[in-house]
Amino acid sequence: MKAPAELVELFRSNGKKVTPQRERIFHILHGNSAHPSAEAVYARLSAEMPTVSLKTVYQTLAELVEMGELQALDLGMGATRFDPNDMAHHHLLCTRCKRIEDVELAVPDFREFLSYGPGFAVESVELTVRGICSSCQEVQAHGGPRAESQTDQRQGSQRARSRGDKNA
Repeated sequence: MKAPAELVELFRSNGKKVTPQRERIFHILHGNSAHPSAEAVYARLSAEMPTVSLKTVYQTLAELVEMGELQALDLGMGATRFDPNDMAHHHLLCTRCKRIEDVELAVPDFREFLSYGPGFAVESVELTVRGICSSCQEVQAHGGPRAESQTDQRQGSQRARSRGDKNA
């Protein structure tokens, strides 16, 4: 993904409005290796700009994907995650805590093998390796409970707040 200042220019050259909220989204995403969801970007942004809407975040992310500056990842975990890394890479996904890491693997180019049906042209091949990260393995080795994902923690806090628990 381009640097935030370059994204400002790209948006303007494409006739898109550049607001302080969008500029801050560019900064949140630039160099972010956590593969955040729209909700995670919103949580970080709304802490600084309480009046921002989730719609603004979704719209900005969609436009960045459309422009090829961001990759939307649907890894079957519910929320789409966003990857600003525009270098060729694959992903490691922890099935316990849902952490995603970029990994550079020497993977053969499968496109010629996969283009065996008439009328089907492979455009890309993505590899996601699923397993348990070292942090979750350590928790498991010491007899601890499975590591909660950020989504699990957030949903638990939301349930507690809905029950009136002010400490959630």
